[in-house]
Amino acid sequence: MKSKCLNREEFVVVGWTDPEGSRSHIGALLLGYYTEDGRLHYAGRAGTGITDKELKRLAGVLKPLAVTKMPLPEPPPRDSRFGSPLKLRKVHWVKPEVVVEVTYLTWTDDNLLRQVSYQGKRQDKPARQVVRSVPHPDGAR
Repeated sequence: MKSKCLNREEFVVVGWTDPEGSRSHIGALLLGYYTEDGRLHYAGRAGTGITDKELKRLAGVLKPLAVTKMPLPEPPPRDSRFGSPLKLRKVHWVKPEVVVEVTYLTWTDDNLLRQVSYQGKRQDKPARQVVRSVPHPDGAR
């Protein structure tokens, strides 16, 4: 018998991608967390697990928070071994105010979330309190 052990954690939404194909409103959420020195760090994307109804609701929450300047100190990596390449021209940045909860399998060697699934929006935690709960591997920020 085989089973997966999934992690569950909160992240700050830093942006979203354009939807593709038959998907509406939002393609994927771009996620981040704060480091000990108060910098916002990119963690990866979440697109799985979001119903059409939730996509519409999230779009209504995120669109008023849209900004032209990326809230991250460095752009997210465009390529990853996991998932499609990130096209920055299709990213809509937002003020880092919305907190969501996701499940994920693990962190990659380059400090990105792997196999991420959206679980819901959190109302009870301020974005500034969202930090990575596991230690960074050696050499990470």
